[in-house]
Amino acid sequence: MAKKLRIVLAQLNLKVGDIDGNVEKLIQAAHTARDTHLAEIIVFPELSITGYPPEDLLLRKSFIDAANVGLNTFKNAVQGIHCIVGHPYQTSQGLLNSCSVIHNGTILGRYNKQHLPNYGVFDENRYFVPGNSPCVVNINGIPVGLLICEDLWYPGPPHQAAIQGARLILVPNASPFEVDKHTRRVAALAKYAKSANAPIVYVNNVGGQDELIFDGGSMVVDQTGKLCQHAGFFKETLFPFEVEISSAETTVPTDSFALVDDEKRIYDALVLGVRDYVHKNGFQGVMIGVSGGIDSALTLAIAVDALGKENVTALFMPSRYTASISEESVKELTKNLGLDYQTYSIEPAFSQFISTLNLGEKPTLVEENLQSRCRGVILMALSNKTGKLVLTTGNRSEYAVGYTTLYGDTVGALAVLKDIPKTWVYRLTDYRNNLDPIIPQSIVVRPPTAELAPNQKDEDTLPPYGILDKILDLYLNQEQGVSDIIAQGFDAQVVEKVVKLIKNSEYKRRQCPIGIRINHKSFGKDWRYPITNGFKG
Repeated sequence: MAKKLRIVLAQLNLKVGDIDGNVEKLIQAAHTARDTHLAEIIVFPELSITGYPPEDLLLRKSFIDAANVGLNTFKNAVQGIHCIVGHPYQTSQGLLNSCSVIHNGTILGRYNKQHLPNYGVFDENRYFVPGNSPCVVNINGIPVGLLICEDLWYPGPPHQAAIQGARLILVPNASPFEVDKHTRRVAALAKYAKSANAPIVYVNNVGGQDELIFDGGSMVVDQTGKLCQHAGFFKETLFPFEVEISSAETTVPTDSFALVDDEKRIYDALVLGVRDYVHKNGFQGVMIGVSGGIDSALTLAIAVDALGKENVTALFMPSRYTASISEESVKELTKNLGLDYQTYSIEPAFSQFISTLNLGEKPTLVEENLQSRCRGVILMALSNKTGKLVLTTGNRSEYAVGYTTLYGDTVGALAVLKDIPKTWVYRLTDYRNNLDPIIPQSIVVRPPTAELAPNQKDEDTLPPYGILDKILDLYLNQEQGVSDIIAQGFDAQVVEKVVKLIKNSEYKRRQCPIGIRINHKSFGKDWRYPITNGFKG
């Protein structure tokens, strides 16, 4: 006779370190899953008690003690449903990344993560020791196996669960967003569901945590490798489904799912990242310097979509080099977004600096940087006065080659476009304008310019962005060497110049604000190159 299990995927937005708040959210979700969805199992994300990644909080005994209290609070508060809850677990051998199966106040089983990721943004070997054994728990007469996140990318743990007789495998995750991550996740689930001959239930968290974005994307893949259920991206949800298991086969109902375009997923990631960074850190509003250029226009649009127009302040800070079209574009942009903008001319401060420093009449890079720093001072002063965070507007292409001014256009709390190449800035602008044409075409078609010198254009200093971004992708994301890139037809002098600029700008990037990550090689935890570096390849 076939048995049915009704399962809820708890795709939740949890906050690192807010143990009491997280536990309260888990308890409410478990009650809803039990009472509204009539579920027998609810699966929470990895380290759901503490939020992910807790980083060096895990080195504090008081934090581990608080997590244990939180786990016990949850255990005693929920009855009538099997709960798979992620938490740190201290043993005499060290700290484990664990998940426990809790039912009616009792822990029926505990799985300890075996494969600890230690690459890119992950640093789990710093905190945890690996587990070494499977965990299969009988739930309503059905053997259910457990894995945690990285274990899903290796053959050993799914095979262990299968050997122990698991007919279903549940996997709590904390998997950060990357542009192509969904495709890779589905491939891994399909591969190991087939090898284990058991459906895999993948539950991911959702939300922003500093530069990391968790996109959700919780799903179920059956034992044939078919994607059957999907909870969607960038939203909290309690997603129910039912699996039927007989002695001969396991059946998971199939609902249609269409993967949305990269532009939508990246834009949604940026909106979520801004919203959670501001709100989780206790702020209500942001401040953005708008120039009439496309980077600040896109940043402003993202901020309004994330926080609402009432929580966004736009500042226009003209100089003697600011063209009239810049203010006209800012006026149209802010009107389209329902905002007023404030104007603060930098000319008095800039003129005083020129006089004080006795710089002479011929403009140089010194004067260009001074203008940017005047704007930075105004932004930070008004941020201090109002309590609003400054959002930085530079893009990945600029950060890569140092086309930024320290203590000028790099000031702020969060660099929204830090991982977005310039060519993608245009693509995301087109995407946003297709929803609602808010960014004026005068901004979109205008050649990029910093407006720090007469008739200045970015391409006076840099290769065209179409070429620059291709070189940056090869060198940064694909980690190809100079000779490899030149061999693909790029001009040798251009490649060598770009790579030199990347290396010479490392000291700048170390002092810049964090930025929302969408690449597997962002300028953050993924990028740990020395400032003092004599390697030329």
